[in-house]
Amino acid sequence: MIRIDDHPNGVDRVRLITFDRPEARNAFDTEMYGAVADALAEVAERDDLTVAVLTGEGSAYSSGQDLGEMGRLGSADRSEQRESGEYGFTKFIGTIEAFPKPIVAAVNGVAVGVGTTMLPYCDLVLASSAARFRLQFASLGVVPEAGSSFTLPIVMGWQAAAHVLFTAEWLSATEAVACGLVWKVVEPVALLDEALAVAGKIAKMPVVSLVETKRLLQATRLDVARAARAREEAVFSRLTGAPANREAIAAFLEKREADFTNLAGQ
Repeated sequence: MIRIDDHPNGVDRVRLITFDRPEARNAFDTEMYGAVADALAEVAERDDLTVAVLTGEGSAYSSGQDLGEMGRLGSADRSEQRESGEYGFTKFIGTIEAFPKPIVAAVNGVAVGVGTTMLPYCDLVLASSAARFRLQFASLGVVPEAGSSFTLPIVMGWQAAAHVLFTAEWLSATEAVACGLVWKVVEPVALLDEALAVAGKIAKMPVVSLVETKRLLQATRLDVARAARAREEAVFSRLTGAPANREAIAAFLEKREADFTNLAGQ
């Protein structure tokens, strides 16, 4: 599900969190959302850990939401879990958006859906030259998540964000740097070492300075991002299980092109 390595490669005060569902291209299901949230929450509490590094196992950083689970979990089930505080996605986003210490992302491969929408909450994003990014919400008959209707235009600019959200087209690592989604592109073989090196430099700073600096950076956007997420979740719940979403998931599972024409109740 995930792997945790504290002080990886001898880099002090750093926790490496690896998304480890390579058979599902590191897609997030409820259990994995919760596991990553718990791993981050522990970093926030521990005095011997200052920086979290996120990466993926295999050819993917994360292929996003596990669509098989999404198909099984209807909007009523999602709403019930959200209200009880058990819904993994809500727990994960709530943790990463307010995480008080620096986060470095090492995007090793494809980053789809939440694999991309989590990145504006990371403080430095390094990407393999083989990485690609996709926000497929429109093609799934739903809307953006994780406050990304606010965070992506802020990070990427309005037109770049509108293009990837409206068309669901792939974004290369070079294009992601050009629009500000990614800080730096690194050759695949050097990606993790470079991410850990940057994390190690950060971790040598006084933790009080890092935490207070991040608090000031977050203060300008956290309330707005949370308000955006609340609006998104209301619409996402309404569209989950609606005709367009059902057709998109069926097409994905059946490995065919979706047909959104003549759908009732769109």
